[in-house]
Amino acid sequence: MPEVDVKKGESIDRALKRLKGKMETEGILEEMRRLRAFETPTQKAKRKARSNAKKNRNRVRFTLTDPKPKGDDESSSS
Repeated sequence: MPEVDVKKGESIDRALKRLKGKMETEGILEEMRRLRAFETPTQKAKRKARSNAKKNRNRVRFTLTDPKPKGDDESSSS
């Protein structure tokens, strides 16, 4: 559970905003929203499929690719 220490002179609103940010990064708010209502097995499968598709898109997008193939080095052919 995330904790936030209220600093001297800090407003409560600012401390609450920091707490909300920590809870968001840890995924607590998303889990609360998800558990608010019953999720059928079909909905659960669709949610997981969407999540996996998003992860795969990012994996492909951020994979480093070599601009030149290894055998295509012009300096070694001279």
